[in-house]
Amino acid sequence: MPRSAASNFGELVEWGCGELALASTTPRLDTELLLAIAVDRPRSVIVGFPELVASPGSCDRFRDLVQERARGVPLAYLSGKKEFYSLQLGVTPDTLVPRPETELLVDQSLKLLAGRHSASVVELGTGSGAIALALKYERPDLDVTAVDSSQAALRVAQQNAARLGLDVRFLESIWFNALGGERYDLIVANPPYIASCDPHFRTDLRHEPRTALDGGDDGLAAIRSILAGAGAYLKKDGYVLLEHGFDQGIAVAMLARENCFAEIEVCLDLNGQNRALIAQAPR
Repeated sequence: MPRSAASNFGELVEWGCGELALASTTPRLDTELLLAIAVDRPRSVIVGFPELVASPGSCDRFRDLVQERARGVPLAYLSGKKEFYSLQLGVTPDTLVPRPETELLVDQSLKLLAGRHSASVVELGTGSGAIALALKYERPDLDVTAVDSSQAALRVAQQNAARLGLDVRFLESIWFNALGGERYDLIVANPPYIASCDPHFRTDLRHEPRTALDGGDDGLAAIRSILAGAGAYLKKDGYVLLEHGFDQGIAVAMLARENCFAEIEVCLDLNGQNRALIAQAPR
């Protein structure tokens, strides 16, 4: 597509679909969303009025966005936002893009905390703040703390909290290091759980922060560390809730048993895959 030339929305969409045909599983949706960003219009306008003409500057902006998407840059980074549990979150390359399957952690957290008024929750490795903010939004009475080892990620999470008007405490911490002697009703985390040798690090995951994904040689390093330390930060009837890989359920449950957790349960996601561990505080 020539630079600095005006084109109508329909022409731009068809060009973008061709460029993204091999780079995305949803090339038309991605193209329409990218054009909406470039021309600063809702996607409904892109779809409904293909005859409208974009300015040369908007066309150039659209072309650049499509090229970035063709390189594998997540759509969320190009738009600067991602919806999670009905909340519109700001995201940057300093944060993991929130996944739909992680909403399971919010669902299960709300079930575990039902009937516990003003319960205390800590999210480890909060990133954009997705889980912590969703919980605070759904249960304003909760006392929610969110930690991350990345200052850049914490800034994104704090900005999301401020924009949404949600009162969550944020701390810079490697897992439990900054929590002192506090104890919680729930420890929840979507920790790194992908093995270091996984080929996806060279393809679809290459633009996301590796520290938020890489779980070491077997993918279980972070989970192992969290389960080893969680008992000291849980109330006697508290729970730990961790997301893990679809093929890690047995291994994660064994780690929970080794650390003397009780009532261990593995939860399935919407695809019927093992996705999360629930375990009650050691007795």
